[in-house]
Amino acid sequence: MATPYTGDRVLGTNTDISESFAKQLTDLPAELLEHILCFPVLNHIDISNVSCTCKRLHDVCHGRGKVWAHQYKLRWPRLQRFYRHNESYDWLKEFKSRDMVGQQIRRTVESISKRFFTEVPCVGQVLGDSFAEIESLGAPEHFCEDELLGILNSEKRKSLTLKYYAKKILYFLRQQNILRNLKVFFERLPEQQSALEGAVLVDQYCNPLTDFTLESISAQIEEITDKVKKHLRVKNATHPILRASQGDCFVLEDLEFQRQVICALNAVLYDQLQYKGNERDYYNPLNSYIHQVLVRRTGIPISLSVLYMTLARKLGVPLEPVNFPNHFLLRWCQNQSRNGDIYDYVYIDAFGNGKQLAAKECEYLIRHQVTADYYSAISTSELLLRMVGNLLNIGKRGEGNEKSYQLLRDSLDLYLTINPDNVQYLLLQARLYFHLGIWPEKVLDILQHIQALDPSQHGAVGYLVQHTLEHIQHKRHPEEPEVKRRSAPEHRDVQYSVGLVMKHKRSGYNCVIYGWDPKCTMSQEWINTMRVHQLSKGADQPFYNVLVQDGTCRYAAQENLEPHSAPLEIAHPEVGRYFSEFSDTHYIANEELQARYPEDMCKTHRTVEELYHGLNPNSGQPSEPTANFQDHDLLDP
Repeated sequence: MATPYTGDRVLGTNTDISESFAKQLTDLPAELLEHILCFPVLNHIDISNVSCTCKRLHDVCHGRGKVWAHQYKLRWPRLQRFYRHNESYDWLKEFKSRDMVGQQIRRTVESISKRFFTEVPCVGQVLGDSFAEIESLGAPEHFCEDELLGILNSEKRKSLTLKYYAKKILYFLRQQNILRNLKVFFERLPEQQSALEGAVLVDQYCNPLTDFTLESISAQIEEITDKVKKHLRVKNATHPILRASQGDCFVLEDLEFQRQVICALNAVLYDQLQYKGNERDYYNPLNSYIHQVLVRRTGIPISLSVLYMTLARKLGVPLEPVNFPNHFLLRWCQNQSRNGDIYDYVYIDAFGNGKQLAAKECEYLIRHQVTADYYSAISTSELLLRMVGNLLNIGKRGEGNEKSYQLLRDSLDLYLTINPDNVQYLLLQARLYFHLGIWPEKVLDILQHIQALDPSQHGAVGYLVQHTLEHIQHKRHPEEPEVKRRSAPEHRDVQYSVGLVMKHKRSGYNCVIYGWDPKCTMSQEWINTMRVHQLSKGADQPFYNVLVQDGTCRYAAQENLEPHSAPLEIAHPEVGRYFSEFSDTHYIANEELQARYPEDMCKTHRTVEELYHGLNPNSGQPSEPTANFQDHDLLDP
């Protein structure tokens, strides 16, 4: 019979082996110990424990050594670009600092939903109240950004609320950084302000979550420049621009050499690469973003002009921007004396495949005559004002959804950064914030600035000040949110619950429910406009707040909705505000939404089980995906 071993024997044996192994381990050279301790299976907790075992291992795991450098790189690979390879760092100190910032960021993001769920989330206001504690840490900005990116890149269908607010904070942080860069840009001398760099800054501000840089855009433009040179080499192998080194500031004096460059540029840009003006979708904001112009190879006159002018100047042709009404142009001087006569220039239409026009031919583009002033060259700041003005007008034309409001806010921020004393746009910004019900303290600051600039605006300013103060007072004494329980007698007709993925029977759109009313609560004007009276039950039926796949929020009658036969994720930007997770068949409400509808998730789970997973509890037969709910199915236990 085998002798049974006791815990003491095993413990004793293991201790002997551990001590023996530890002695053998510490006898190894430091370089080999570092190599062993850098194995991927070991994490920072393991290294901390190892370093506490003896002085020898503690010395090997010192803060400036390879072991902690490896742990830092393993955990935060995105941060490596911020460290120089030939410099020494205290990696243990960096690790602790980054870890502390990460914990603080997560605590802040997790707390935001509880405080701002009842309001329209304004990232500026959120940061004003919530992010001061993070900034007080004095940590590098890239630590904060890296933690937020880590949250956003976590498991796709989970932590939706955390991701929702992390995205808003990251959006705000990057915009603040870009604004700082833009202010530095405008502090330079006008001749040192590149139109391309300005266009990239505008693009980055409106798309702060898209990763591109001036360097990456310049690299793409350099590729086009090389193609033009290759085409030019075939036509004239001795052309002087071919001898210029990359990065040289080279201006061709000979007009014939300039003409050859322009011909080659047109051939490459429009014939070979197929760039063109976007006539079909002219008012799409993507046409104004330089990184999208390069990806989609289409744009509007001003964005294509920035690209064309940048390429021409890199190839030695000094084109100038012209603020022509309704159709941005470039001008190319044909007279070496440059006396400023509008007839000394050829005007290039980058939107029209580089077509060259004489002065008065330009008027055919807009079908009316203009004065000579409109043919003058403009500065980079004036060019950017027009570019931002285009985006502002697109935002005004928008459909009143989150996307158009965001574009309007971003373009107003940019415009007022370039031209901070424009009363018209300051008033528009104040009205926009007032309309959205966000950042009332900021509204008061704007109104005070308007009053100082133009006292004649007293009437409009006074009205907004009065109502903004009322809004601030209301915020200090908020009403308790209404709690809707399905078991209440007045809610007995409500069939569906929050989190269910639905399909609209008439319009065909997919959506998710995030709220409901037992009867329509909209104004009579809305009821008449939407022809609610034409429904079989009119306004006297439950109505649901739904987030729609196309990014809109709608208010739908119960008779027009049905559970989706094959539930899918709803790609709506506000999903994370209300839901914490998508679980294949339905959305799980976050704590704040569950507090409003405390009995809904039980109903949602039962509905999902009946529709998609289990058997109908009443019939014993598989449920039909579009089964109609009977009265007894609607009651919660």
